Amino acid sequence: MRARASWQDLVKLRGVASFQFGKGVGDALFSDFVEVVRSSKTKRIKQIYCRNELLATLRPTDGYLSLSLAGARRILRKVKKPPSIVVVQSDISSFIKKGRNVFAKHVVKADGEIRPQDEVIVVDQKAHLLAVGRAMLSGEEMLSFKSGIAVKVRRWLLE
Repeated sequence: MRARASWQDLVKLRGVASFQFGKGVGDALFSDFVEVVRSSKTKRIKQIYCRNELLATLRPTDGYLSLSLAGARRILRKVKKPPSIVVVQSDISSFIKKGRNVFAKHVVKADGEIRPQDEVIVVDQKAHLLAVGRAMLSGEEMLSFKSGIAVKVRRWLLE
């Protein structure tokens, strides 16, 4: 059951987002009107919604956020220099939109702060959102490697 996030919930969620993605991302991602879904057993936050759109899931294993496409879209729209961005060649965007993983040879640009296992946003060369996923390589490795999976795609835009 969804309930409006308390002030303490907002402070926690914004803190996690800012720690995970960078300063200011928490405020951009989570407005004052977010709703949360809690675990019935542990009462921990599981999912975060805004206007009936899932923004993110709070992972129970490590306490970090897994972004949804709506959450990624909100970060791209509200943050001047969005963090954790992987830019791929525009000609392979149709494959990424079908849920295919991103290979290092297709990466054109990657945030230098990205580390393996980080949550990343995948866009094409025109900055159109394609997917969100988990980095398998650092940002530098994505640019220097010519083979291997750079990002395991978790959620993608359906064509």
